[in-house]
Amino acid sequence: MSITEDEARKVAHLARIAVKDEALPALARELSGILNFMEQLNEVDVTGVEPMTGVTPMRLKRREDVVTSGGFADKILSNAPDAREGFFAVPKVVE
Repeated sequence: MSITEDEARKVAHLARIAVKDEALPALARELSGILNFMEQLNEVDVTGVEPMTGVTPMRLKRREDVVTSGGFADKILSNAPDAREGFFAVPKVVE
């Protein structure tokens, strides 16, 4: 499939990309190449192939879900730029 310069201009406009007129022929060729590659992919027989979310099978690392009492507020508040009376202190934004 071949993309014309007018179609490339329209695609650039829809994508909100500023493309100079002298760059349109190269953009049209590049888009045509992408579409040709997609047409090649459509020729691949994928019957019986399960969809996958990644190329390497891996299990997510999980931690044990345990209810705790916390007890480390001091460690968390030590990272705060301003903490008062055991809470994060932030500037007032509403009058």
